[in-house]
Amino acid sequence: MNMTQSTTIHVDDRMQSDYSYQLVAEPGQGFADGFNPCHSPQEMLEMGVFEGKYLNDCTQEFPEEWFENAKISSSPDPELNYFGIKSRQPLAVWRQKGWIIGPDPRGWFQWYARYWMGRRLADIDAAQIKRWRGFARHAGQIRANCEPGDIFCRRKQRQALLQWAHDPLI
Repeated sequence: MNMTQSTTIHVDDRMQSDYSYQLVAEPGQGFADGFNPCHSPQEMLEMGVFEGKYLNDCTQEFPEEWFENAKISSSPDPELNYFGIKSRQPLAVWRQKGWIIGPDPRGWFQWYARYWMGRRLADIDAAQIKRWRGFARHAGQIRANCEPGDIFCRRKQRQALLQWAHDPLI
């Protein structure tokens, strides 16, 4: 992308239409200080997140290569998750708890995918990065309660860490 010009992305999927945003940073670059996710959205989709039922109808918005080896399904399948367990709550729960913020109706991962691509929205980015930092506490619980190298200990927390772009294999 030529940074003297921004690219406009137009969104029209099952959950959002008539939404557009500008890419103002190079993909995977220009992240806020202290925001250093362990995995790209593509890596996360390939490893197995959200039971294979996430961004499935967004293939026009994101790079084709993100979906070439992604573990996706037309219905949620816990076996597709990296740790092979159920790991998600209904979107209605996310809404009820106030976890859906800004123009990303699918939540944090949709925000992250758009951020990775180069969209920047200062207030929303700050709020989502704060949530990402807070989620790191789960890594501490794994370290405190699991033997080193036992990746089957606390699989649900490990899957959740992966779904927040943290290292689940700590």
